Amino acid sequence: MVSNEQRETPTQNLAGIVEVPVHYMRGGTSTGVVIAEHWVPKDETLRRELLLHLMGAPLSGQQKGNRQITGLGRGVATSNKIFLASVEDSPTGRQLVSTLAQLASDHGEIDWSVNCGNMSSTLPLWAIDTGLFQIPASGEIEIKIRNTNTNVVTITRMLRDVHGMLVTADIPGVSGSYPRVDLFLQSPVGSKTGALLPTGSVVDSIDGYEVSCVDVAVPMVIMDAKSFGKTGHEPIAELEADADFMAAFRHVWIEAGLKMGLRRRDGELISRAELERSETIPKACIVGAAIHGGNISVRYFTPQTGHASMAVSGGCCLAAACLIPGTVAHKLAQGIIQPSVAYSDVDVGIENPAGRLDATVVASDNGGNIAIQSVAYRRNTQILMRGHVPLYRASAALVGTLIG
Repeated sequence: MVSNEQRETPTQNLAGIVEVPVHYMRGGTSTGVVIAEHWVPKDETLRRELLLHLMGAPLSGQQKGNRQITGLGRGVATSNKIFLASVEDSPTGRQLVSTLAQLASDHGEIDWSVNCGNMSSTLPLWAIDTGLFQIPASGEIEIKIRNTNTNVVTITRMLRDVHGMLVTADIPGVSGSYPRVDLFLQSPVGSKTGALLPTGSVVDSIDGYEVSCVDVAVPMVIMDAKSFGKTGHEPIAELEADADFMAAFRHVWIEAGLKMGLRRRDGELISRAELERSETIPKACIVGAAIHGGNISVRYFTPQTGHASMAVSGGCCLAAACLIPGTVAHKLAQGIIQPSVAYSDVDVGIENPAGRLDATVVASDNGGNIAIQSVAYRRNTQILMRGHVPLYRASAALVGTLIG
């Protein structure tokens, strides 16, 4: 195996091209890059330039139809993610710090507003592979991750069996069994808005459509599929090809996003124009009755594009919404045991195009007032490649920062 020093040292080859060390990884149903934050420039302009080079996104303006053939991105939002990762000491011990950059294929704007539950599962494996954390010869390792986008702390667990092999798991949307990661989101309520119900209501009416706006791990607009003439079981491609549906769906989530009072990183309210091109918030979905043994069915959007399965952060939010009396999700959910006065585990099976996402909500119910302590989900992850990415088009300023 390549040493940590070799793997984490930028080099300049004979052609004078600066190279940056990265891990190219898959977490759940997302792919992207994990890079040690100390290699990333602190200057925002140079940081943005580096990340755009890595993923093959346009450095400026719009480039419709860009296939990202010069970088590691692959068109859809779920394959355009970069985690900047570091280590810090906390009162409870050493932990990882993660910052997610969400890129797009056709423009150079980077969204720093949300976390990604799928890609978060890459981080403990990255930390072990780079030698930042040691996993015992057998048994479990628990690594805490503080995400700067949402200020949510996730506790991750990986296991070795008695033979020293990483324990694996199968998940919907991924063919085969890969290293298992269990993730527990702590205090996930109000990740972006500070409230479980950002509008103050369990249900809001937007141009005749009833929606529930919920913020658990990620802010999301949950809509009844039936109100759009849908079932919540349609193939994503069929929904995206329905221009009338997409226009109505898009209008509702933008209006709901404004009603939620979502804010940018600088604290200013997100404008309508910013919501219209947002790649990350609010997430949006249509839901229907489950038909394959789960508790609810969903078709999920990120929000600009449909998701081939179900993002775990969105799954955690939807699972929590299923417990809140009066929400669109609660009305459609079947077979869920409501929490008791004491905190207890409530399992929610979410049917999606790839199968079923199982989430666990640790919640209590005090006279209809739902309190959520944490939410948990299971993913698997893998290292697709580790190495260096040459930056052929880097500016002189970026090169100077990286090798300075």
